[in-house]
Amino acid sequence: MSNRIDTCFAALKEKNEKALITFVTAGDPDMETTEKCVLEMFEQGADIIELGVPFSDPIAEGPTIQRASLRSLKGGTTLDKIFDLVKSIRQKTDKPLLLMMYINTIFKYGTERFFENCKAVSIDGVIVPDMPFEERDEIQGTADKYGIYNINLVAPTSKERVKMIAENSKGFVYVVSSLGVTGTRKEINTDFDSLLAPFKEGDYCPYCIGFGISNAGQASNISKHADGVIVGSAVVNIIAEQGKESPAAVGEFVGGLKKAMRI
Repeated sequence: MSNRIDTCFAALKEKNEKALITFVTAGDPDMETTEKCVLEMFEQGADIIELGVPFSDPIAEGPTIQRASLRSLKGGTTLDKIFDLVKSIRQKTDKPLLLMMYINTIFKYGTERFFENCKAVSIDGVIVPDMPFEERDEIQGTADKYGIYNINLVAPTSKERVKMIAENSKGFVYVVSSLGVTGTRKEINTDFDSLLAPFKEGDYCPYCIGFGISNAGQASNISKHADGVIVGSAVVNIIAEQGKESPAAVGEFVGGLKKAMRI
């Protein structure tokens, strides 16, 4: 069976559209709200959704997602509860779902058991921001065994490594727009044309840009440089402000992003 991520990008390519990938921290403020936000985002045009697995020391995250992680952990979120959440979401949608998490969480849970459960609940991929590309072998074999894509990251500092990462990636490559932690940014000044040139040289998997994209204008501009855009902190901010009342506002925001990317 082909991975849902591949199917999604193939369908978007046929429509000449770019992917909108959004992020929520699972369990913030509670699992019920997370599920409603996920379904609402899919309904309003999100193509792929990343579920953040809360971690007590999320080094790649800015204050927005750090606070969401802490709220989620205080509410008693565990990996098993997130698997239950995915099981519930899967009864209502077949769109691609990813887990974004730290390597320690996988090791602590047990790598084999983790990927086996990902397959059981139909998770399509994982993003592990604190795992260097050179150390991917720690989980790659097990991920492959269960058909789960391990999504690689490329940063503005990756320059000469971009081609190597592109050649060894499945699903899509997560291109980090700018140095530093996650969070919304007023402007993104990375020279994407030179950074991403290696992708245009071969038949590699799609690449999507994330970190700092916080409004429809940015989403539209950035989507011109890549196969998709990734929006996280801006969604998490809405949830932080509106809590259990957030799904409608989250959906409206995501709908606006997708609309801007179609123009």
